[in-house]
Amino acid sequence: MAVLRIRKYGDPRLRQKTKTVAAFNEELQQITADMIETMQAASGIGLAANQVGLPYALCVADFGLVKEGEKPRVFINPEILETPGSMAPHEEGCLSIPDLTDQVDRPERARLRFQDLDGTIHEQEFEGLIARVLQHEIDHLNGVFFVDRLSPVRRQFHHKKLKEIAAQAQIELLEEKKKKRK
Repeated sequence: MAVLRIRKYGDPRLRQKTKTVAAFNEELQQITADMIETMQAASGIGLAANQVGLPYALCVADFGLVKEGEKPRVFINPEILETPGSMAPHEEGCLSIPDLTDQVDRPERARLRFQDLDGTIHEQEFEGLIARVLQHEIDHLNGVFFVDRLSPVRRQFHHKKLKEIAAQAQIELLEEKKKKRK
């Protein structure tokens, strides 16, 4: 397993919609194992594939941080079928936007359709923090950040910090290109 580099706000790949996963093979198992290791190394509760530079519609979530005895889970080609119930505010952060959090309103429940590592399709309803985490990660798979869900006033409040993170992301992209050329 390997810890992968987490892409930062400002990396254009994070704004691209991810592609449907069609091959359920050893490579996919390795990718998800690396993503879980990366998420845990970064002390995250969720991670989307595009956050580590992969264009696939898949995410991982560490349910063990919410409910004792649970293990990290993999969600392949996830889609939100419905979000019954009321909206609730909760503090959110993001591994791709370090050191920035804010209150985000999201539905308290979410019914999802997704596939597991074998390709089996599941439909399941989640609630509370797990529902929020999965909505956040599915947003990533569609090129959406939690800051996009803030009011214009709140986004403006974070403008300077977001600009700094985006500038750092551009430096990292340039360094990556230089390494590839060598």
